[in-house]
Amino acid sequence: MSRSHHELDFSALSPREAYKVMIGTILPRPIAWVTTISPDGVVNAAPYSFFNCLSADPPILALGVENKPDRSFKDTAYNIRMTECFTVNIVDRANVEAMAATAAGFAPDVDELQMAGLTASPGVKVACPRIAEAPVAFECERYLGIEVSSAREIILGRIVMAHIREDILDPATHYSDHARLDAIGRMGGNGYAGTLDYFDLPTPSVDEVLSRQPK
Repeated sequence: MSRSHHELDFSALSPREAYKVMIGTILPRPIAWVTTISPDGVVNAAPYSFFNCLSADPPILALGVENKPDRSFKDTAYNIRMTECFTVNIVDRANVEAMAATAAGFAPDVDELQMAGLTASPGVKVACPRIAEAPVAFECERYLGIEVSSAREIILGRIVMAHIREDILDPATHYSDHARLDAIGRMGGNGYAGTLDYFDLPTPSVDEVLSRQPK
């Protein structure tokens, strides 16, 4: 039996109200643990959950980065604009507390990786480092920036190099073991969820769908 729904006109919602609705219902969201480097060589790390992959040909990732309350760029957005590169590290359960530490409001001249006890490993094709402790990292070149408002920018990055822990990826098939990855996703509020609550559901054929229709 279907239930009634709340009808929310987004044009009548404040940005904060819209944010609450979206983060509480678009779940779980993958976390981009983004590392960048400033023009002065200071490493920055910060997690973003407005993130996903958009294309495999070319390989494109997307980040939604909110500006500061005064509309100035956060360190991540500024560094990407200045250096044209960034790295997306995937957060697993073992690194969730370290990831949270990098979200603290450190000054721009503070190395968040050092504060969180993490190791910066030099990039192969980009200037910024990856997080050595992360199970997966994607080196990206800035592909396109879309200023959707004065408050937020969507940054598209083209993946140029991936680093995937050996026990996760089968190099013969390029398939990954989700259980060994044990990735963490973002929920609403202070919530997180693991990806080990997993099940298979093959896409049915047209005939299979039709066979399930009421007679």
